[in-house]
Amino acid sequence: MADLDALRTRWAHALDGSRGTELPGLPDPSPYADRLLARWSEPQRRYHTLDHLTAVLDHVDVLAEAAADPDLVRLAAWFHDAVYLPDRSENEERSARLAERALPEAGLCAAATAEVARLVRLTVTHAPAGDDPNGQVLCDADLAVLASPADAYSAYTAAVREEYAFVPPDAFREGRAAILRRLLDLPRLFHTPYGARRWEGPARRNLTSELSLLTD
Repeated sequence: MADLDALRTRWAHALDGSRGTELPGLPDPSPYADRLLARWSEPQRRYHTLDHLTAVLDHVDVLAEAAADPDLVRLAAWFHDAVYLPDRSENEERSARLAERALPEAGLCAAATAEVARLVRLTVTHAPAGDDPNGQVLCDADLAVLASPADAYSAYTAAVREEYAFVPPDAFREGRAAILRRLLDLPRLFHTPYGARRWEGPARRNLTSELSLLTD
């Protein structure tokens, strides 16, 4: 179970690191954290939960040295699935727009807000440019679950299936297989040196194994 107090602290540190704690009259970060935590706790979620948020933040911490601005990447992690309805296709865009509304109110400057929103939108494709270290870190952190040990990967796929319980089995298998093929067709799943070294091989093995199960 996610540690809510620890998550509130992580939010406050990322926000303060991005907006500058020395500025006077900044809003209290706590209400913004609570609103985001409520979103991540919505009942329709099975995989995109507080545990996923925590895992992505943990992976960002691992990759932080590769980012140009780790705190902005952390804020993007908070927002990247803040709006999530399994039957909708515009979750990332709606999440980015939420960031564009909330972060200026929380005291973030326009340029930093724009960067967070850009990073959130990048999670549609998980295809950051070679000169985009922030994007590489967020995308690698989001996809790191693909490199999980076998039992954790099985739990991940089961949770994804639960989120899409409204989809008939044949349609789910077809759609999931298409996603797996798209991922496997990418020249690389991970873009940071750490991700390429530690996660690329295990992730491709997991994806290949899942695809075989779906198509046999």
